Amino acid sequence: MKNIIKLASILVLFTSSIVQTVAADVNLYFTRHGKTMFNTAQRVQGWSDTPLTKPGIEVAQYLGKGLRGTDFIAVYSSDLGRARETARLVLEAKGEERISIIESKNLRETCFGLYEGDLDPNMWTPAAQYLGYNSDKELMADLAVGNITLDKMMNAIAAIEKSGEAENYNTVKKRMTLAMEQIAKSAQAKGGGNVLIVSHGMAIMALVNDIADSPVREGLGNASVTKIRYTDDGKFIVESIGDMSYVEKGKQAKK
Repeated sequence: MKNIIKLASILVLFTSSIVQTVAADVNLYFTRHGKTMFNTAQRVQGWSDTPLTKPGIEVAQYLGKGLRGTDFIAVYSSDLGRARETARLVLEAKGEERISIIESKNLRETCFGLYEGDLDPNMWTPAAQYLGYNSDKELMADLAVGNITLDKMMNAIAAIEKSGEAENYNTVKKRMTLAMEQIAKSAQAKGGGNVLIVSHGMAIMALVNDIADSPVREGLGNASVTKIRYTDDGKFIVESIGDMSYVEKGKQAKK
């Protein structure tokens, strides 16, 4: 009888351990903000900020509807208005507008220095030429096939920007990684769960570029989801990049 009781106790402890391990996993839903005025005008938008357009508002609402079956234990955004507004719209569409949004400067987009607010070609063309390309189109085409990497592109912008304010790849990656680690550990300490994080395209790309199975080769759509799982043993696993399925699901959802 004592052996049976001892075996039962071991099984209970083992089962409890498994449950705690699974529960401690954290799923980070990194989301790019909705479309803005500068996105529409094809102007450089890093630390500069413009409001969401009507399509930008709609895509954030679609994302919220598409995430209705996903419960979040916390919501974060960068301290830029377009990210904050996207987070608010997502929560409202989910019917969870009472959840507080925690802001972080580390989740900001890349700073492009003097190029902020300028037309996209006025930054990307000289960056492409610095890297030996004739045009920005040639540069983007090579990124898509893996002949040029994101870090070299970001570092080229920082190199040609005259004020020294533009951020290079490592600077952006370091602060984004710090934010990710802090958020993941905080969620894990509470027992794990899902966390929504609204950030920016290039910043998210820099974050996942080295931890994904393969380098990032294209930009992220507005309101796309890049999902990263933080395991109980402290590993970050990229499960999806630029996933638009939640937005598509939201478009089909009833009001």
